[in-house]
Amino acid sequence: MTSSVPWQERLSAGVAKRMQRQQVLYDGEHHYDVVLGEQTLYTNIGGPEVMREQMDRILRDIDLPSLTLGIIPASAPVDMLPVHAFNLHGDEVHVELVSSGLNVTGRSELDLYRKAFSRLSDAALYGEAAEELLREARSFWTGAQRG
Repeated sequence: MTSSVPWQERLSAGVAKRMQRQQVLYDGEHHYDVVLGEQTLYTNIGGPEVMREQMDRILRDIDLPSLTLGIIPASAPVDMLPVHAFNLHGDEVHVELVSSGLNVTGRSELDLYRKAFSRLSDAALYGEAAEELLREARSFWTGAQRG
């Protein structure tokens, strides 16, 4: 199924929604614990300039009181099989799928996601070590910019 709305309008609307959602990082009322795989820092979405800007943004925001950011090194042992991305908030998990989203609210399923997040968090690096991984990725994308 294709949309009758031009892709440029859909893109602009999507960017505006994401920017609005990001404002909660600065409102002082929320806290986010985020874990990323190091591979994410090297997945080329938008080209080298966009990726470098993304690294700059994360490096700028990593010390926000509302954010705890962990990065799982590519070679780190992780005590679980790979899983899809998920957002855990309160008594709900949101899973973003290609064509839709899924909300999980069952207690036993929530416990599984909490356990998964704990295992991923245990494998992640935080603070200066995470910042070093980000700086390395930024350097990579800066070099990719040149050639």
